[in-house]
Amino acid sequence: MTQKLYLRIAGSIFGVISLLHVLRLLLGWQVVIGGQTFPMWLSWIGPFVAAYLSYEGFRMSWKS
Repeated sequence: MTQKLYLRIAGSIFGVISLLHVLRLLLGWQVVIGGQTFPMWLSWIGPFVAAYLSYEGFRMSWKS
């Protein structure tokens, strides 16, 4: 696997994660893992962090 392909895959995964955070906010989905419910405020931070990581992954893949 080349570095360019790795960065594009990582950027795509982070893009999907960002989209899922936004959908969680819009649709009111609950996230429960191991009986622990995750607070909704995490999805107010998550889209921005994941979108930034997605952007950086694609930006770095275009440079290489």
